[in-house]
Amino acid sequence: MVFSSLLFLFVYLPIVLLLYFVAPKKLRNLVLFIVSLAFYAWGEPIYILIMIFSTIVDYTHGLLVEHYKNKNQNNKAKLVVLSSMIINLALLCFFKYSDFIIGNINAVFSLGIPMLELALPIGISFYTFQTMSYTIDVYRGEASAQRNIISFGTYVVLFPQLIAGPIVQYKTIANQLNHRSESIPQFNYGITRFMLGLGKKVLLANNIGYLWNQISGMDLSTLPVLTAWLGIIAFAFQIYFDFSGYSDMAIGLGNMFGFNFLENFNYPYMSKSITEFWRRWHISLGTWFREYVYIPLGGNRCSPAKQISNILIVWLLTGIWHGASWNFIIWGLYFGILLIIEKKFLLKYLQKAPAFVGHLYTLLLVLFSWVIFAFDSFSQGLIYFKAMFGLNGAVFANKESVYLLYTNFIMLVVLIMASTNFPKRLVSWTSSKLKNFTLTVGLVKNVAFAGIFLLSVAYLVDASYNPFLYFRF
Repeated sequence: MVFSSLLFLFVYLPIVLLLYFVAPKKLRNLVLFIVSLAFYAWGEPIYILIMIFSTIVDYTHGLLVEHYKNKNQNNKAKLVVLSSMIINLALLCFFKYSDFIIGNINAVFSLGIPMLELALPIGISFYTFQTMSYTIDVYRGEASAQRNIISFGTYVVLFPQLIAGPIVQYKTIANQLNHRSESIPQFNYGITRFMLGLGKKVLLANNIGYLWNQISGMDLSTLPVLTAWLGIIAFAFQIYFDFSGYSDMAIGLGNMFGFNFLENFNYPYMSKSITEFWRRWHISLGTWFREYVYIPLGGNRCSPAKQISNILIVWLLTGIWHGASWNFIIWGLYFGILLIIEKKFLLKYLQKAPAFVGHLYTLLLVLFSWVIFAFDSFSQGLIYFKAMFGLNGAVFANKESVYLLYTNFIMLVVLIMASTNFPKRLVSWTSSKLKNFTLTVGLVKNVAFAGIFLLSVAYLVDASYNPFLYFRF
């Protein structure tokens, strides 16, 4: 089940909201725990057992960590944290990376070890990182161990951010699990934020995704230059509005139930460096790796060589986190190398250069990264790179290229505007000018959000293309 489905919008969500607000406050976590398991079971009932296992394991480990910390037995507490990490990572590696490892062993040693061909539990990369953050936060004293296993289970399986994030660190919502208070203003904000995300996903990501699907399905070796550039620009917009739209919906749903999740995107395509881009893109993942990997390795407080090593380790792991394929590893190291170059000398020049130089530099490098990301096959990705620069012998453009540009031009303009903070600034400016007409402004905003919702629903009625790209992670 996905958020952008009629089943979720008109059956699951209304029932959940009714059950939640009818239930006494002390039972609301239990309601969320049960309905979240039901949400996950809709697609993968057998893998509920993994989630319950992870819940029990990390709940127990958290109590043990706090127990040993209170007794000043830090070495034992460290061993418990290590045990938790090993169990969580073992589950993740077994389901996500076993066939990748077996395939590479077979290739290197000419063996014929059969693949396991396991179905990947949806969202396992996200909730594994969440459960690991719990025991680490308890060990660091940044959160107390959760005594109520239902409350902890709610944190692990909470359906708004279960499938594709944002990655919620335990310490950021520890107090909210048992002491949150729902309010009408917060609920209203949650609805509007959800509608905004639904519009991003359904009206923007899905529509531009058609263009990428069409182009990536062509013979890549004969792609005209213009078609190749249109295709990767379409993919860049699709993955942004798909993932940021999901994050908006998750944050909105969280607010409906009294939770405040941290932001996950901040207009990344407005960045003027790769360093800035990764402060704005998938913020929860970057924060997780910074706090639980980069800083513990030494971060910036070490020798230059060790600092470079730390960055490469983090970005190697970032690539591996995204998928069991060499293109993701290359993608991670690509960004790691770029960030090292910026950190060592380039960033200071970018900061002095005109803004458009930094924007152009960043967008080009990000587009190149999406080519690496989009193709599991390295050879296909290389052919696509060649097509972008006319190295496959194809023409710059043909009739089909012009047709694709013409028919998608307005959509591309809308996407460009929507990927910046211009709409937000325009709304803010208009509201300030009409501050004496607050009722009218409020009515217009409500009508606008209702329009987004109705258009999205109308699209979904006949939709045959409605993927979530980050489900596979």
